[in-house]
Amino acid sequence: MQLGVNVPNFGPGTDPGVLREWARVAAGLGFDLLMVSDHVAVTPDVAQRYPEPFYDPFTTLSWLAGVSGGELRLGTTVLVLPYRHPLLVARMASSLQRLSGGRFVLGVGVGWARQEFDALGVPFGARGRLTDEYLAVVRDTWRAEEGAAPAVWVGGHSAAAIRRAVRFGDAWHPLRLPVTRMRSVLADNALPGFAPRIALRLSDAPVHEVERPAGVGDLEQIVGDLGELRGLGAQTVVLDPYDGDPDQTRRPEAAWRALTAVAERWRMVP
Repeated sequence: MQLGVNVPNFGPGTDPGVLREWARVAAGLGFDLLMVSDHVAVTPDVAQRYPEPFYDPFTTLSWLAGVSGGELRLGTTVLVLPYRHPLLVARMASSLQRLSGGRFVLGVGVGWARQEFDALGVPFGARGRLTDEYLAVVRDTWRAEEGAAPAVWVGGHSAAAIRRAVRFGDAWHPLRLPVTRMRSVLADNALPGFAPRIALRLSDAPVHEVERPAGVGDLEQIVGDLGELRGLGAQTVVLDPYDGDPDQTRRPEAAWRALTAVAERWRMVP
């Protein structure tokens, strides 16, 4: 099972030097995948959690592909598919797939920020239907281009998202769920693959919650979550150290220490 990291490509502490250091740290710790998120118009609802500067994911990943060497896979978690014309997404994704030597993962989702949809002139209520339509166009476009198709991970855990992952995806990419919830979905559905993104909230003491999200707790709990996800067939697990406070981006060292602890302990697991 591979491990990835969701890197903040936004916020007051993020700049090219910090992004380059994230890549260096992730590669140095033996992580396999570096992923970033997506917003186009940083409207007030977005800015509360993901403020400017917000670096475009395709531009950021293209730059990181050039400065990080060939060790890391690169991806989006998740690209809000209805924000862009599907032919543009297909072109950008296939270009990044080729230029990175086949290292790109296109994680997609329907989006949640109603004000951002309004700013872009995209009907919020149609986002699910548009995502399905756009995924069909993207897939059809890639069929005509040999070697252009990256892996597609479909985010979300609604019934519609599960159907979308089965129809269009190479993997289901749930975000921040308890292990019990993911186990239930996997038991009830024949999914093409499994690549969850979980939290990384390392505490000194165990966290006792009935619905504890995977990746939240002390080191043994987090490593135990990884072991359970591996047992459920996860090909990749992406760790997300960002908890919603933009000021965290000024202090990435705390996230790097948590990633170091998990990586070192995980290497000891048989």
